[in-house]
Amino acid sequence: QVQLVESGGGLVQSGGSLRLSCVVSGTFLRIYTMGWYRQAPGNQREELAGISEYGSAHYTDSVKGRFTISRDNDKNTIYLQMDSLRPEDTAVYLCKANVVELSTTGDHWGRGTQVTVSS
Repeated sequence: QVQLVESGGGLVQSGGSLRLSCVVSGTFLRIYTMGWYRQAPGNQREELAGISEYGSAHYTDSVKGRFTISRDNDKNTIYLQMDSLRPEDTAVYLCKANVVELSTTGDHWGRGTQVTVSS
């Protein structure tokens, strides 16, 4: 069974930085695209950044230039370096991975890690 676990969230002051990690574990053959999302109370889930298995990344406009996604295929892990954080970045941050398992391919989600940015 494939599992995703996020870590690295916490409380930070406005202008500060955090680095999130997401590790994929379990039995699988390959991981295609991985990505970071966030969801604040009362808001829809928002895609922030995605990265292909070859390292090609894309970002939503609201985080472009402030957040950086990276990937370590040997560790089945992606990271999100978040700089110049703002109070409006406060949310639960989740990762998603498109995983090739023995008999199926599909998306898996982690449970999320809370990021709180104080003003």
